[in-house]
Amino acid sequence: MSEEVIKADPPEGRPTDAVGESNGHGHRNLGIALALICMAQLMVVLDGTIVNIALPHIKGALGFSDASLPWVVNAYALAFGGLLLLGGRIGDILGRRKVFVFGVVLFGLASFVGGIAQSESVLLISRILQGLAAAAASPNALALITTTFPAGKERNRAMGVYAAMSGAGAAVGLILGGALTEASWRWTFFINTPIGLLVAVLAFRFLGESERQTGKFDLPGAITGTLGLTSLVYGLTHAATNGWGDALTLTYIFGGLALIGIFLGIEARSKHALMPFRILANRTRGVSFFVMLIVGAAMFSMFYFLGIFVQSIMGYSALKTGISFLPFSVGIVLAAQVASTLVARMDPRWIAGTGGVFVAAGMFGFSRLEVDSTYWTHLLPYILVLSFGMGLIFVPLTLTAVSGVAAEDSGVGSAVLNTVQQIGGAVGLALLGTISTSAIKDKFAELAPGLQKAAESGQSPDQIKQLQGQFTALATTHGFTRAFVWSAFLALGAALITLIGLSIKHKDLANDGQSPVHMG
Repeated sequence: MSEEVIKADPPEGRPTDAVGESNGHGHRNLGIALALICMAQLMVVLDGTIVNIALPHIKGALGFSDASLPWVVNAYALAFGGLLLLGGRIGDILGRRKVFVFGVVLFGLASFVGGIAQSESVLLISRILQGLAAAAASPNALALITTTFPAGKERNRAMGVYAAMSGAGAAVGLILGGALTEASWRWTFFINTPIGLLVAVLAFRFLGESERQTGKFDLPGAITGTLGLTSLVYGLTHAATNGWGDALTLTYIFGGLALIGIFLGIEARSKHALMPFRILANRTRGVSFFVMLIVGAAMFSMFYFLGIFVQSIMGYSALKTGISFLPFSVGIVLAAQVASTLVARMDPRWIAGTGGVFVAAGMFGFSRLEVDSTYWTHLLPYILVLSFGMGLIFVPLTLTAVSGVAAEDSGVGSAVLNTVQQIGGAVGLALLGTISTSAIKDKFAELAPGLQKAAESGQSPDQIKQLQGQFTALATTHGFTRAFVWSAFLALGAALITLIGLSIKHKDLANDGQSPVHMG
C-alpha cells in the first residue's frame, strides 16, 4: 500500500497528463483504466473463493489427503499475506504500474501452471507463485487509483467502484467457481491466464506510472515473517498425521514462533519496517487487528469445510454449491449497510461485538450438522446469521484499524488489516484442519470394526464398499462439526475481546474523517 499520495508522471504515449483529459478522451480512458484495475483486483479476490468450490475435485484428481488438502488454500494465503506489505513497498520504490504489471503477468502464468498440474507439489508451487503475484498486484492496484485518477469526484467514484468490486468478488467467485468446476477444476486456474495477460498489455497504455520514492526493501523482515508463518502452519498441519507430541511437529511450531519473534525484533529496529510498531502501538488498532485475525480464521474455515460438506456429503454439484453460498454475500452486504448507518451513532465495540456473537451462533449451528442435514433447515439459517455477523464486524473494525493513523501511514494501516486477515485465515485453517482430520481418524477407527463384521457375515464387496462410504461420510461430518465447535469458541472470544478492548467512542471515530471500507 502507498504510504503517501503521490503525483503521477504522464503515461507513455499520452500528450500531457496522467488521465488523458487534454486529448478529449479522458472519460473513455478513465473508464478503461478503472476496468483494468478492477479486473486485476477481481482476479485476486476471486481466487480466495473460486478454488474452495473445486477442492473435492482437486483432492480426487491429484490424491491430496485430508491433512494436505488445506495447503491448496494456505499456500496462497501465506504467500499473499506474508508478502503483501513488501509488495506495496516495492511498488513505492520501483514504480507502482511496473510492479502491478509484474504481478498480474505472474498471476496469469502461475495459474496456467496450476491448471496443468499433475501432482500435489506442482499445484502447491503454483499456489505459492499466485500468492506472491497477488502480493505484488493487489496493493499497487489500489495505489494506482491515486496515480491515474485526479483528486475529487473522479477518484472518489473510482474508489467506490473498487470497493464494490472487492466486496462482490466473493459472490462472483462462488458462481464462477461452480460453473468452471462443472467443466473441469482446471478451468478455475486457466481463467486467470488470459485476464492477467490482457490487463498487463493494456496497463502500459491506460495506467499512469508513479514517481519513484527513496527507501529500502525490508527483505529480512519479509523473509523471517513469511518463513516463520509457513513453519508454524506446517507444524500445525503436520500434527494431524503425526500428533502434537511428534518431534518434527514441535520443531516446526517452535521454529516458526522463533522466526516470528526475530521478525518482530527486526521490525522494532528497522527504519524501513514493513509493519511499523507505531501502527500497532495504539490499543484500538491492536485490538482491531487481533480480532480481524480471528475473523479471517472463521471465514476461511467456513468456506473450506462447508464447500467440501455440501458436495461430498450432501451431493450437490459444483455449480449448485456455488449458488448455495450466495446468501452469504447478500447477508454481508446488508449487514455492512446497517453497520455503516449505526457507526455514526453507536460505539464500534457494540456493533462489532454483536457481530462476533452472530458469527459464534452461526458456527455453533454448523456444529450440529449431520449426514442427513438439509440445506433449507440446517445450513441456510446459519449461513445468514454468520454472514450478518461478518458484515457487522468488517465495517467498524476497518474504520478503527485506521483510526488515528498519520496520513503517511494510512496505506500501511490498510495493508496490515488485509495481511492479518490472510494470515489469520491460514493459521486458523491449519489449526482447525488438524482438529478436523484427527477427529475424522478417531471416528473412522471407532466405526472400522463394523466393516470387519460385515465381511465376516458374508456381505458382498459392493455392500462393504457402500458401508465404507457411509462410515466415511459419518466420520467426515463428525470431524467437520468438531472444527466448527472450535470456530464458535474463537468467534465468541473475538466478541469478548472486542467488547472489552475496543474503547474508542463513535464521536472520536467520526473526527478521523471518512475512510474507504473494504470487505474481505
